[in-house]
Amino acid sequence: MNIISASRRTDIPAFFPEWFMNRLRAGSAQYMNPFSSRAVTVSLKSEDVHSIVFWTKDFRPMLRHLDELDARGYRFTVLYTITGMPKEIEPNVPVPEESIATVHFLAGRYSPRHVAWRFDPILFSDMTPPEEHEHRFHTLARKLSGATQRCIVSFVEFYGKVQRNLERVTKETGIGFRNPELVEKSALLARLAEIAAKNGMSIDSCCNEALVTDQVRRSHCIDGALLAELFPDMPHIAKSNPTRDGCGCTTSRDIGAYGTCRHNCIYCYANTSAQQVENNCARHDPCADALLPIPSTNASA
Repeated sequence: MNIISASRRTDIPAFFPEWFMNRLRAGSAQYMNPFSSRAVTVSLKSEDVHSIVFWTKDFRPMLRHLDELDARGYRFTVLYTITGMPKEIEPNVPVPEESIATVHFLAGRYSPRHVAWRFDPILFSDMTPPEEHEHRFHTLARKLSGATQRCIVSFVEFYGKVQRNLERVTKETGIGFRNPELVEKSALLARLAEIAAKNGMSIDSCCNEALVTDQVRRSHCIDGALLAELFPDMPHIAKSNPTRDGCGCTTSRDIGAYGTCRHNCIYCYANTSAQQVENNCARHDPCADALLPIPSTNASA
């Protein structure tokens, strides 16, 4: 029995809901192991799926499938990213009001514990200095109050591809970006934690234990303990499987594919370029076993 992650690698609810539902109806999906490049097949039969964790910036395309998800017996939670950063940074993300309304709808249909708000990643730039992040967080937290009890935060990781994309944007727009020191990150999170607490939320730090304090908890984005509480009739999956340093996630199967998210946020670690995304999406078949064709013919369970 597996927890299904859908997905750290792309926004399945926003861009591939039909493929996802087709795979549930078929009872299995394939994905490429990013280390071996081998095709992996995972059962998506309801009796083999502990729960589904959706990662998204726009869950609206999935709303029309909720009745079917429930009728088929699938349990799920949603990690909903809402930052409100400008279009120069997040060019294709819905305006916050639309996402906030969706979070409230999901909380009303299921519960506030079924939906976590991700205010991440935090990117320091000429357009988004610390005080601007604090102001946006305050506004969003007030509007999300009562619809969620947990906020997950992180800072942009300056991986090679991310650094290159930011440098390209700087050349094109003149906007400068910087990777703040730990003390500056800690100071901002302390202020965000105070705001979150006033709005009935905890603050969890994703993949940065150095930022954990009495007010800021270590994040378990895919949280086996929470899933056990939400779905007590299912076995408790406690094994951890970190995806990178500092990750506290419970083990899961991620069925997404890199280079396919059309949000095209400039800080994204999953995309190389907007052209790569368009090329990959042109190869997508909503009726195929995998979100993108997998070159290898070797499959493993």
